[in-house]
Amino acid sequence: MADFFNEVSAIKGLLGGIRDKQRKLQEAHERTKTVTRTGEMKEIRERMQDDIEEVNKAARTVKLRLERLDKTNEQAVSRKGCGVGSSSERTRTAITAALKKKLKDVMGEFGVLRQKLQQEYREVVERRTYTVTGQKASAEEIDRLIETGESETIFAKAILEQGRGHVLDTLAEIEERGEAVRELEKSLLDLHQIFLDMAVLVEAQGEMLDNIEAQVGKARNHVQQGVTQLVEAKKLQKKTRKLMCCVLVTVLLIIIAIVLAVVKPWTLINRNNSNAG
Repeated sequence: MADFFNEVSAIKGLLGGIRDKQRKLQEAHERTKTVTRTGEMKEIRERMQDDIEEVNKAARTVKLRLERLDKTNEQAVSRKGCGVGSSSERTRTAITAALKKKLKDVMGEFGVLRQKLQQEYREVVERRTYTVTGQKASAEEIDRLIETGESETIFAKAILEQGRGHVLDTLAEIEERGEAVRELEKSLLDLHQIFLDMAVLVEAQGEMLDNIEAQVGKARNHVQQGVTQLVEAKKLQKKTRKLMCCVLVTVLLIIIAIVLAVVKPWTLINRNNSNAG
């Protein structure tokens, strides 16, 4: 089991590193909410992209090592004392299942981050548009601006009133944010695929654990039934012994009575007494 626990420790270390990157990404995302300069926005985006790529590599490594751990667990079942339902097998299966669930949960949190990026980017576009035009754009106009970058319809009046420079700065910021979100979303989708894969594995592992518990439960019931039968057998044995003792005593008394009836020792005593007189 030493090799197993060493591998578990290594996997936990990788998962801890992924969580650290997740916190960094969350902090970077919070900073993007207050940034207005495109250069600074681009710098943050590149750092986030690098972090996500590292997370992607680490997550795939964890997934691969968990799959190897499954194979090791399957091979271990053939060893003496490590068969199906043994404490060793249950320990291996439970720990492996817990690690799979941790990876699935972490990947799920990156999915939440992806949704937040999409939603908050839309909110930023709505705010910037309102700041420049003084009017609230319709949902269709915002969708068109996000999907195609088409802005003439929304900003035409603002360009005439404020000049192209101010409006173009806002558009550049919106475009930079949009590019950042699209790139990050693409990378996060890779993590989402790992989440889906792990969800399937976790469900399968859960069924395996249920089967093991069911087998252990059956074995426990058989043992309990055996103990109950043994107790009953001991009780019956005691009763049998008592009965045998009673029978033996009875037989012995009968034999003594028969002997006394045949021999009649009291007649011999009387005869001896008569001769002596």
